[in-house]
Parts: sequence; C-alpha cells; structure tokens
Amino acid sequence: MDRKKIYLSSPTMHGEEQKFIKEAFDTNWVAPLGPNVDALEKEMAEYTGAGHASALSAGTAAIHLALRILGIGEGDLVFTPSLTFSATCNPIIYEKATPVFIDSEYDTWNMSPQALERAFEKYGPPKAVMVVHLYGTPAKLDEIMAICKKHNVPLIEDAAESLSSTYKGKHTGTFGKIGIYSFNGNKIITTSGGGMLVSDEEEITKKATFLSTQARDPARHYQHSQIGYNYRMSNITAGIGRGQLLHLEEHKAIKKKIYEQYKKAFEDIEELSMNPLNKDGDANNWLSCVLIKEGSKITPDIIMDALQELNIESRPIWKPMHLQPVFEKYDFITADGSDKNPDHSVAADIFKRGFCLPSDIKNTDEDMELIINTVRKCFNK
Repeated sequence: MDRKKIYLSSPTMHGEEQKFIKEAFDTNWVAPLGPNVDALEKEMAEYTGAGHASALSAGTAAIHLALRILGIGEGDLVFTPSLTFSATCNPIIYEKATPVFIDSEYDTWNMSPQALERAFEKYGPPKAVMVVHLYGTPAKLDEIMAICKKHNVPLIEDAAESLSSTYKGKHTGTFGKIGIYSFNGNKIITTSGGGMLVSDEEEITKKATFLSTQARDPARHYQHSQIGYNYRMSNITAGIGRGQLLHLEEHKAIKKKIYEQYKKAFEDIEELSMNPLNKDGDANNWLSCVLIKEGSKITPDIIMDALQELNIESRPIWKPMHLQPVFEKYDFITADGSDKNPDHSVAADIFKRGFCLPSDIKNTDEDMELIINTVRKCFNK
C-alpha cells in the first residue's frame, strides 16, 4: 500500500539514547551489567518513588521473578485479572501455580473489587493477588489493597502499561509489595525490549538481580544453590532507556492530548464512548480505546476494517484470559455470580464491544483528522 502507515503505538527516539549507547560502546560495556544498568535502576527508582529497582530483559521476566521471590509454586493460587495480556498470567503457569481469573468493572475496566472479594470467599487467601492497570488507567487500588491487607496477602502490581500513571498522587507500581514495568517497543517509553522490577524492600530487588544472573553464588568458581535465569537487562538497552526516560513526561502529555482529542471528536456520537479513567488517578493514556454501545449495528470490526483500508493500525481489546483456550480449565470469578457463563461478564463485554485507536505520539494533525473522520464516517457523522 502506497499510503503512509499510521501506527498504533510505535517507538519514538529523541537522540539522547545514542549518547548513552555510544558511551557503552566506547567503554566496551555491552554485557548485561554496567553503568547504564545501574543508572537506569537509580533513575527509575527516583522517578517512581519505588525505593529500589532491578533492570530485567522483559516485563514478563519481572513478573516471573516476583512470583519466585514470593515463594509461589506448584498448586498455589494467584488471583489475577482476566482482562489483560497473556504475559500477566503466563509466569503463573511457569511455576505450576493456579490462576483464578477475576472479572473487570466498567468504571476503569480493571479488576473488580467485588469479584475479588467473591474469590476470597470461595477459595480463602491465595498466595498472591496480581492487579493490572489496563491501558495505563489505575485500578481501584484503595479497595483492592484493603482486601489484600484484610487477608494478609501480598499484592503484585503489573504496571507494564501504566508507567507514569499515578493514583492519588503516587505512581502505579509502587503500591504493592512488588511492582513491574515494561519497556517493550510499543510502551510509553522503550528500551526496545526490557522491564523493571521495583520494591520498597531492597532485599527483594537484590534477590531479583541475583536470580536474573543465573543465581550464581558468591564464590570464585561457578556455584549455584538455586535455579536462576538469564533475565538481566543489557547495558546497551539500558542506555536506550535512560535516553527515553528523559522524555517520559513529554510522551505522557502527548498521549493525554490524543485521548482528549478523540473524546471531543466523538462526543456527539451516542453509540461511542472512550475508555473510562479513574477519577482518583492520572492515567498515562498509553492507548486510547473506545466502547461501542450495545445493540449498535456498527461493530469494532467494521471500524477497524475501515481504518485498515487506509493503512491505519488499530487493535481489538485484549481477549480475556478465561476465554483463551490455554486457560479454559481455570476458574473465573464475576462480581454478580454469573461464573458459569464465561461470555456473560464485564471482561467479555468490553472485549466484544471495544477496540484501541491509534495512539502514536508522532501522529500529525493530518493523521488525527484522517483517523477521526474515518471513524465518524462509519456512523454517518
């Protein structure tokens, strides 16, 4: 197709990244350790207020190590949202633990505190609860944390999509015992691939770093008392991250502007509404999403096909985990008790009626006009 491609959310480089990469090459620090790794950990801890950080090869690796550090193993229960990307849940299976999928609520599209309460009533305390801040919107952390505290269960925050988002003035990823961030290529900032595990407890991040470097014991020879992983971030990719971090607030401001532009452009279309934001939070608006009114003749596929014809990238909402073939044997808990019908849930409804709009911070005014007009034409507006 000759027409310029408009991306959903692609990397945006600024130039400072090259400075840090050049320093790594000039000093031959190209291994998974070095000044950029140390500095990125320090800078991320300072930016988020997390206390301590461990730079890793992926957000998925950070989740996996979080589970390992909390001692989660075969048969242990982990309560986790159904409406998320599979990377949230795959590490639970790595450790032969058992996920229990929790439904969403319409206010934020995140984990329903009511459904979480029902899961505790049904199973008792799990080994951990994992919350996700979907598309950068903070979950109802007060309610979820109160439930975890009442039952003395640790909270893991999957803040892969919500770096720079805050809840009541505090960064997402810093509320739970362990938080994780992702620097994948489509995130608000990127290291091309990479992630971060953060915690207020230094021993936790030290343990993560130890496990991520093959769990090598402190001895002259190669000695290992535990199973480890090759999960450490490289000094090169950390350099990219340092350059990106300088522009995080700038990226966030542009993402917010994109969301507001869509919201205003579609406010006269009764059948269309934007993804809701938490009134107690400040979202990074990583992806701007819409929900089509139930009963509308217009479906997400109709709009996404119209965009695709113009070489404009969009994406369906994450398909809930309880509807995925690989996870179909695991339990799913709704807020209203309709667990026996997996299609009758908030998560399934949002998946069915929603989709993600192009949210690339490099979109020009002309790009945004084309996207908006294409969507409006589907509703004859």
